[in-house]
Amino acid sequence: MYDYDLLVVGSANADLVVGVERRPGAGETVLGGDLAVHPGGKGANQAVAAARLGARTALLARVGDDGHGRLLRDSLRSAGVDTAAVLTGGAPTGVALITVDPSGDNSIVVSPGANARLTEGDVRAELLGAARVVSAQLEIPLETVAAVVRALPEGTRFVLNPSPPRPLPGDVLAACDPLVVNEHEARVLLGDGETGDDPAGWARRLLALGPRSVVVTLGAKGALVCDTSGVRAVPSVAVAAADTTGAGDAFTAALAWRLGAGEELPVAAAYAARVGAAAVTRRGAQESYPTAAEVAALGA
Repeated sequence: MYDYDLLVVGSANADLVVGVERRPGAGETVLGGDLAVHPGGKGANQAVAAARLGARTALLARVGDDGHGRLLRDSLRSAGVDTAAVLTGGAPTGVALITVDPSGDNSIVVSPGANARLTEGDVRAELLGAARVVSAQLEIPLETVAAVVRALPEGTRFVLNPSPPRPLPGDVLAACDPLVVNEHEARVLLGDGETGDDPAGWARRLLALGPRSVVVTLGAKGALVCDTSGVRAVPSVAVAAADTTGAGDAFTAALAWRLGAGEELPVAAAYAARVGAAAVTRRGAQESYPTAAEVAALGA
C-alpha cells in the first residue's frame, strides 16, 4: 500500500510577476504593471496541481527560512500537499522573475537559492518507496535527480520534465517513463540546430535516446505521446488563454497522477491536456490550477 499517489522532487520558488505590454529586448527597459508575488517553482507547482485534482501528494524540496518560504509552505498545505519533506535552510528561498504579455505568454528568469542546496543526501529511499510515481524537474541539481533515479524502488514509476533543459546522463534517461518536454526542451535535448519542424520526429528521436516513453507538449495543439508502439496525437481543448505560467507543470502533474492510477499513456495525456488548458484560463501558477470537477466541466 502506497502512502502517496505522487511524490514530487523539485523546486519551490516565489514567483515575482509583472504584466507588460511587450517583453523587453536586449538592453531595453519597458514599464510594467504592479508586482504580484505568488507561490511557484516547478516542484511546488506540480505538487499543488496534483493535490488539487485529488491525488495524495508529497513534496521533497528545500526553501529558505524567510517570508517566501513561509508563503510556499502555506500554499502547499492549503492545497493538501504533505510538507513533511520540505526542508528549510542553506540559502534564501528561490525566486522566479516573470514577465507576462497580454497574450498570456511569459519569460522567466530563476534564481535557484535554496533549490540548489537540495542534495543527494536529502534523498531518502523510504520516502521514494512510499509513492506510486516520482516526478522531478531540473530546477534542482542534476546530481540530486540522478540520486533519485538510483534510489527508486522496483515498480515505482519515474516522470521527468527536463526544465530548464540540459544534457541528461544515460541512467536518468533510461528511467524516464515518460520524459515530458516542450518544443524548446526537445530541441536542446536533441542537441542540434537541424531538428526541423516535425514534433513526431522529435518524439521518435528522443525515444531513441533511451527513455521508456516520451511526451511532447504542444501548447494549444495538445501533445504527442511516443513509445515502442509508435507516435499518437492527443488533442487539447480550445480556451481563451490568460496566462501560461505553470501550465506545463499542471500537465506533468496530472499525467504522472493518472499514469500511477493505471491509465494508458494516451489516455493520461489527454486528461493532462485538459488540466493544462484549464490552468491557462486564470492568471498565476498555483492559484490557476483546477479541481477535478473543473476539469470535467471544461468544454462540456
